[in-house]
Amino acid sequence: MKAAVLVIVSSLLLLVACGTAQQHEERQDTMDRWEALVRWSEFEALVDMIHPEWLADNPIHPVDLDRLEQFRVTEYRVRQVLADPDGKGFERVVRIRMYHVHSARERVVDHREIWRYDEDLDRWLLHSGLPDPRRS
Repeated sequence: MKAAVLVIVSSLLLLVACGTAQQHEERQDTMDRWEALVRWSEFEALVDMIHPEWLADNPIHPVDLDRLEQFRVTEYRVRQVLADPDGKGFERVVRIRMYHVHSARERVVDHREIWRYDEDLDRWLLHSGLPDPRRS
């Protein structure tokens, strides 16, 4: 009897661990994709990774994307990560170095990203805006 209980408990723990590992892997894949898009200055593609409800409340205007298109990212560095205790979200503070193609000047932008896992959409999504080169 004890052996059967031990097997059941072990199986449940393994399932929980697998789910957590899979969610961690999905989170890392999302972060890698986000960072690659930022590094390659693919700002329009970043909008697809922002939560639709956040976008509805905070629309990204074409002028904001046009402003970003004037920059090329030269560095994207994660400076701090703060995880929510429930594992369903985290915040990252990143430093982005951006080269303005028209003025040949570099801007350094400290940007705060808020990420949450959306169970309905089954993916990690950003709940904050795009980097703003006017804030340095």
